[in-house]
Amino acid sequence: MLPFARVSIVGLGLIGSSIARAVRHHMPTVRLTAHDADPAVRARARALDLADDVTDTAGAAVMDADLVILCVPVGAMRAAAEAIAADLPADVIVSDVGSCKQSIAAALAEVLPGVSVVPAHPVAGTEHSGPDAGFATLFHKRWCILTPAGDADPAAVMRVSSFWEKIGADVEIMDARHHDLVLAVTSHVPHLIAYSIVGTASDLEEVTNSEVIKFSAGGFRDFTRIASSDPTMWRDVFLNNREAVLEMLQRLTEDVTMLQRAIRWGDGDTLFDLFTRTRAVRRSIIEHGQDDPRPDFGREHI
Repeated sequence: MLPFARVSIVGLGLIGSSIARAVRHHMPTVRLTAHDADPAVRARARALDLADDVTDTAGAAVMDADLVILCVPVGAMRAAAEAIAADLPADVIVSDVGSCKQSIAAALAEVLPGVSVVPAHPVAGTEHSGPDAGFATLFHKRWCILTPAGDADPAAVMRVSSFWEKIGADVEIMDARHHDLVLAVTSHVPHLIAYSIVGTASDLEEVTNSEVIKFSAGGFRDFTRIASSDPTMWRDVFLNNREAVLEMLQRLTEDVTMLQRAIRWGDGDTLFDLFTRTRAVRRSIIEHGQDDPRPDFGREHI
């Protein structure tokens, strides 16, 4: 039995268009409606046949839905909720895909009082964006974290959980504050570091006569992949998860200072011990199926 018969997606970037494709593939009988604020994206979504109906207004997309998923940047969640508030059916469940759960939960609770809200965060993505970037298997064997409020309807949580499982995800339920701390470590701060390192390299281009780009080694190359992610989305992530990000950055600053001291004083034991521990973390990530165990991240070599 399907958890929902009528699903509405608001926002048709990478995540929204991937959900649409996944629903089409795994639950073809579900009635799918969608909306995006950008007319060009709406036109492209129609050309790609991402939904049964791509509406010109957000309200029209949700008026007969039993699940609405907000797939807009974190900073646009409140405005998206305001745009659909007057047209939501009485028994609808509203969810989202944002990576900052405390701020989104607060905004949705304020804008949609009395509405059943089950926040979600599919921990999946690529460095690409837009409706053409999506694909149906994006969530396959990836985690989707649900962060329902303490008084959330258990039946609603179960239905949203079942929805994500139907499109291939593994589901975990977590407290919103704990989620924000975990994601600050595993996603947000790494992205911030990548943006910083690539920005520094760009500033040094004149000094190095373009050799930073010309001789990019594997580590820098992988940082540039992360740093090419959607700037609007990541700007909003950092501003909306600022407390957790700043807490993790302070911890990182202390650890980097320790490494500076070790390098300055020739303390090879400290460096070796750290590198050994972090190597074990990499093995654990592979063992949990969160990355490709093949050499060089599974890249093909011609």
